[in-house]
Amino acid sequence: MKTLLVPLILMVGVGAGAAGAADAGKPAAAPVAATASQLDTMARRFAPVDLTADTSKLSSGDKAAIVKLIEAAKIVDTLQLRQRWADNEALWAALNKDQSALGKARQRYFWLNKGPWSIIDGNASFMPAEYAGIKIPATKPDGANFYPAGASKQAIEAWINALPAADKEQAQWFYTTIRGGADGKFKTVKYADEYKGDLEKLARLLREAATATDNASLKKFLNLRADAFLSNDYLASDFAWMDLDSPVDVTIGPYETYNDELFGYKAAFEAYVNVRDQQETRKLDFFGKHMQELEDNLPLEPQYRNPKVGALAPMVVVNQVYGAGDGNMGVQTAAYNLPNDERIISQRGSKRVMLKNVQQAKFRSTLTPIARLVLRPEAQKDLDFDSFFTHILAHEITHGLGPHITRNGGTASTPRQDLKDTYSTIEEAKADVTGLWALSHMMEKGQLKDTLGQGEAAEHKLYNTFLASGFRTLHFGLTDSHARGMAIQVNYLLDKGGFVSHGDGTFSVDFKKIKQAVMDLDREFLTIEATGDYARAKALMTKYVVIRPDVQKALDKMKRSVPNDIRPAFATAAALSAAKPAN
Repeated sequence: MKTLLVPLILMVGVGAGAAGAADAGKPAAAPVAATASQLDTMARRFAPVDLTADTSKLSSGDKAAIVKLIEAAKIVDTLQLRQRWADNEALWAALNKDQSALGKARQRYFWLNKGPWSIIDGNASFMPAEYAGIKIPATKPDGANFYPAGASKQAIEAWINALPAADKEQAQWFYTTIRGGADGKFKTVKYADEYKGDLEKLARLLREAATATDNASLKKFLNLRADAFLSNDYLASDFAWMDLDSPVDVTIGPYETYNDELFGYKAAFEAYVNVRDQQETRKLDFFGKHMQELEDNLPLEPQYRNPKVGALAPMVVVNQVYGAGDGNMGVQTAAYNLPNDERIISQRGSKRVMLKNVQQAKFRSTLTPIARLVLRPEAQKDLDFDSFFTHILAHEITHGLGPHITRNGGTASTPRQDLKDTYSTIEEAKADVTGLWALSHMMEKGQLKDTLGQGEAAEHKLYNTFLASGFRTLHFGLTDSHARGMAIQVNYLLDKGGFVSHGDGTFSVDFKKIKQAVMDLDREFLTIEATGDYARAKALMTKYVVIRPDVQKALDKMKRSVPNDIRPAFATAAALSAAKPAN
């Protein structure tokens, strides 16, 4: 997927050869290995923060369960290394033997990225072309380690399309890899077999955590998820996760497909060990009451709207205790919306989890200084954490809105399958702009007066905060689906006049045009998903997934003085693990 885009390379003097690999058909030059000083500079783009969570009200059993879950999450880190690249584990082991200043700098930056490629620098390698006998690609392989090394996309796709329907579904399923058989032909391998040893360890730890906790819903989920690791059938445990009602809120397993940049099919392992914020969660319950109303008013042709949205889908606010795998790599997740299994979404919707302490850390460390550089002086007063927090919530809510089933040529399919490598970008952008539309819609009806207020002042806070937040997302580089989606939004809204560039790296909102521009863009995203129009999605990305000169001016100012994101230290997790509560 990245071969179709122009990456935002922020490194100075590092990865220049790898950047050239973004041009389709051109071989990548050997990467220029970063020095220890350069690696330390690159790492400083992630502001160190201590993430803490209040565990004082947890039972002793729940504290013991958290310790087991932290131990399990560390295995998830190992799985993520293996999934990201076939030689990742071997390279990590070799790096850990090097105790020089350069070796330690490489270790730190490798772990931040879970590999030898700098995520926010176009996935360019910061390592030499060969290290300890391991050849390192100039950029991360699009297929990660989900497909046979060296196999072309065309060959794999041709094989998948020739399979019987049931076998094709398994080949495209979240929880399988594609491998080369002894006969030279491709074959499908279940995760339960591919990662058997580590999944058996995970299952044991989850069962031990289930034994420790006194919460029935947590106990049920952990036991079912342990079973799923061994059976490769995650459906029952995903439903149990949807029903989780526990002070300890955990997400663990294979979920997001961002690492699969070849097809967007395969799920990477991740873990979030959280403590629920009950007070904040209760404040958000009212959003669930408006899901169907929002669906019924989407800027989309009525025949594509869902007449029965999964209104029972839960929303929770948590404070993160520990993150691992895909849940602690590069840019930190502020919220997530799971599961991705369309069978569950169609019946129950999806569950939104808001990581409040992560969001607060991001707001303080990155968005506040960005607003001072990007917004006009008169608009800087409008930067507002509640607007930032609530838009992230709306983003997660609106993942569950809009089309989830397509019928191209009369055959039932899904937007994920139809849109293939474009899906993650289109879906993240859809959630962003639909969330913005939804908040504006609810403001106009007075439904958010106790949360964000109402009237002109509230709207100014919402849109100016969104504008500043857009640059925070672009600050990450264009290799991430969220950033690619944001590039579409910013450029489209500039073209429609909703956003205004002042030519000096500052921007403002035209409040006479912004609402219509947002609706028009939302209609475009929703229609692409409703029709499964791959060509239309590709055209939209080709036109708008770029960094234009005026936007680059702002990014140039930001990269000199603003961290790209945060680098969490899990202080509460360390304290709990050190205490070693009894089972």
